[in-house]
Amino acid sequence: MAPRWSRHHLRLHRWLLQRPALLPDGASLLLAVSGGQDSMALVGLLQDLQRLHHWRLHLWHGNHQLRANASDQASELAHWAAQQDLPVEIEVWSEPEPAEAAARAWRYAALAAAASRCGASHVVTGHTASDRAETLLLQLARGSHRRGLASLRPQRPLTAELTLVRPLLLFTRAETGQVHRQLGLPLWPDASNEDPRYSRNRLRQEVLPVLEQLHPGASRRISGVAERLAEEQDSHQELVALALTGLLAGPAATAGALRRRELAALQPANQRQLLQHWLGHLGVNSLPAEQIDELLSRMAHGRGPGSSDLRAGIRLQWDRQHLWLQQPSAGPTPQAEPPESP
Repeated sequence: MAPRWSRHHLRLHRWLLQRPALLPDGASLLLAVSGGQDSMALVGLLQDLQRLHHWRLHLWHGNHQLRANASDQASELAHWAAQQDLPVEIEVWSEPEPAEAAARAWRYAALAAAASRCGASHVVTGHTASDRAETLLLQLARGSHRRGLASLRPQRPLTAELTLVRPLLLFTRAETGQVHRQLGLPLWPDASNEDPRYSRNRLRQEVLPVLEQLHPGASRRISGVAERLAEEQDSHQELVALALTGLLAGPAATAGALRRRELAALQPANQRQLLQHWLGHLGVNSLPAEQIDELLSRMAHGRGPGSSDLRAGIRLQWDRQHLWLQQPSAGPTPQAEPPESP
């Protein structure tokens, strides 16, 4: 049978050639496959491009046990993968929870463990430009800082030795639908994707269609905004890091602290950026802009000592000279990679 080829294959192939570190030639890849349109398009495209990039492909499917036919769909997916000579691992969530965040945390932890077992260096997901547009709009509605608006990047560390990659950010959901139909791929849809109780589903069903009607191509352009924000943030963070060194307190008693007076003397926009950068360096996820503004107002010149509980038992404290982080029975929090959504 002649190799399958389309403009979508060509576009992804060229994009990967321009970014050789994204999915390196000959790498072992673990593909997260839900059975839905996007993940099946991911499998089809990478399977067809495998002859040019020499990857070793492994599939992983997580059975969340949150819908009646989940086990049947997992078995059908495993049977199809065997017909394609694609190794697949089906993993069952032993203690399922309906919360989106809990399911996402289980998936990424299970993917990291599965990658270790099969020797994969990269975990690959089927997130699209449409997913990134949804994430930006949700973060914008929550009042997120620029760091949150720039989430869902093409790649990020998943563990110290494992990279998470999203090559389909090049395509919208409508385009993965075209790929799915052109390649004649099977489909195992997740009914929960239509459940209006989930905020992302409501945005997908009710908000983005209106934006697309008003401004066709809105999803792709919004995703492009997130990409540009990420690029600008990376370059800007280098400058912020240099500026932050001048605010770090020196004495051993206040190691890891910031000089409060020097911070309060800066322009408000610079105060926000430096405080966010410092908190992120210490492992505190990006805080909403309103919360940052409230903290800075309480630490303004002339106001006394205070404290504020941020999240997960982490407290920000300040006296007239310094501000620092404190946990119960612990010192400053360690540096951590902020989680992403979805």
